[in-house]
Amino acid sequence: MAVVTTTETVRTSRGGRPRDPSRDGVIREAILRLLGDVGYGALTMDAVAAEAGVGKATIYRRWRTKQDLVVDTISVMNQSLATPVDTGSLDGDVRAIVHRLVDVINGPVGTAIRSLLPSMQHQPELTEAFRTGPLQAWRDSYDRMWAQAEERGDLTSGVSRSVLAETTTALLVQRWLLTGEPVTHEYADETLESVVLPLLHTRRP
Repeated sequence: MAVVTTTETVRTSRGGRPRDPSRDGVIREAILRLLGDVGYGALTMDAVAAEAGVGKATIYRRWRTKQDLVVDTISVMNQSLATPVDTGSLDGDVRAIVHRLVDVINGPVGTAIRSLLPSMQHQPELTEAFRTGPLQAWRDSYDRMWAQAEERGDLTSGVSRSVLAETTTALLVQRWLLTGEPVTHEYADETLESVVLPLLHTRRP
């Protein structure tokens, strides 16, 4: 199941029947499935309503346009990415966060993001929602992980947002977005043992 829950304050309905906030997650999960199936260009409000099992009026109470609907959904694709990681060691933390990315890539969120990339070139609102939503959540998780490693004495300072930090997921993202080869947990372990962890070990105090 897609994880698109959020702690944001529920928006006020624009009139008519009171809005049921419990429907938000159901609708967003329907949007993710449809984005993966048909992409942004073919997505319609009618299709979202049918996939979510709600009336079209329920959709329009929340979002005026398809763009509003998708931008809002992207902006809250963050719970599974933002959950803190702390296994007690740098190697364990990096392994846990990389395997989390594998799960995201192979789930509804990863499929939806990949389907949105062509549209982002012409829809700056989608790009901004992605940058401030899931991408920012991912960066925050990494920043916390590097800070924990420094506090434990597992790592020297200066790794966060560095080229070295980018290597932890670069090969996975290359497969995901460019080559189309499978991104598996086995492949993640291979990149960790062959590339990522040996490089990080050079930055031990």
